[in-house]
Amino acid sequence: YPGVPELNLNTITTEPFVIGDIPITPIIVWHLKMPVYGFRFGKFTYITDANKIDNTEKEKIRGSEVIVLNTLRKQHHISHFTLAEAIDIVQELKIPKAYFTHISHQMGKHEEIETELPDGIHLAYDGLILSFT
Repeated sequence: YPGVPELNLNTITTEPFVIGDIPITPIIVWHLKMPVYGFRFGKFTYITDANKIDNTEKEKIRGSEVIVLNTLRKQHHISHFTLAEAIDIVQELKIPKAYFTHISHQMGKHEEIETELPDGIHLAYDGLILSFT
């Protein structure tokens, strides 16, 4: 029937894959008790909706040059990283540049929190564009 959309689904497993010339590595992270995926695209890693990363999965992140990572607020949350936890992950894995996202209004004002962050770590914002070569 004309006009009916056709979907081609590709199941993502834990195995790395390539789209175009970009290598993509799935990273299993935890959203409380639920495993969810983050992804590494070359030297860039994107993880949101997580509160735990197992050590074996951290090794997949190590060597990234940039990470986007969730940090909901400063206070503990059962299924999201706190600001301190996210900073610890970035520093543990020695990632030079980080942008925190999935931020609650409970975090505080953007410009005030930015002044508290270590060098190379920033709060993301609506409209932020990251460029990669």
